[in-house]
Amino acid sequence: MSYVIGLTGGIGSGKSAAAALFAGRGITVVDTDALAHALTAPGGAGMPAIRAEFGDPAAGADGAPDRAAMRPIVFADPGARKRLEAILHPMIRAESERLLAADGAHSPYAILMVPLLVESGDYRKRVDRVAVVDCSEATQIARVMSRSGLARAEVERILAAQASRAERLAAADDVIDNDGELAALAPQIERLHGRYLAFCGHVG
Repeated sequence: MSYVIGLTGGIGSGKSAAAALFAGRGITVVDTDALAHALTAPGGAGMPAIRAEFGDPAAGADGAPDRAAMRPIVFADPGARKRLEAILHPMIRAESERLLAADGAHSPYAILMVPLLVESGDYRKRVDRVAVVDCSEATQIARVMSRSGLARAEVERILAAQASRAERLAAADDVIDNDGELAALAPQIERLHGRYLAFCGHVG
C-alpha cells in the first residue's frame, strides 16, 4: 500500500460514519477498534496476556474482558491503561500492517482508522496524511451518553484520557466537520476522496 490516510477523532466524533462513507466508495478501511475487539473476544489472541496481567476478574463468564469492570480501571489509572496498551497495541499494529499490505493492494489508497492515532506519538511514520473527524466536546459527550448509557462523569474521564481537540486539530492535514447532521458528512468525504485519488494519481 503506497498511500495511507490516518483517520482519527475523539470518542463520539463520528469516525465510523466517516469511514463507512470511504468504504462505500470502494476504499479499503482498516479499523483498529475492530481489531482490538477481535483480540479481546472470547478466545482472542490478547486474552491470555490480559488475564495474566490483570487477573481472572478482568474476564467475564464468556472469557472476554469484563468491559464494565475494566473501563473505570484503565481510565482512572494511567498505569493500568499503559499496561493494557502494551499488550494490545503491538498486536493491533502488526495485524493492521498485514491488512494494509494485503487488502490495501486492491485500493488506490487506504484508510487506517485509529482512535488514538495522535496519542501514539509516531503516527507520522505510519500514515501519509491525517484526517481528523472533529466536533465539539459537548457533542461528543451527548453522543456517547446517548449510545452507551454512560454517566457524564465517566464520559468526561474517557475524554480526559484522550488527546485534546486542539491537539488533534494541530495534527490534522484534513478536518472533517461532524458537529451537525450526518447528511453533512457525505459531501465532505466526496471532496476528500477526490483529493486523495489525485494524490495517488487516480484522477477521473
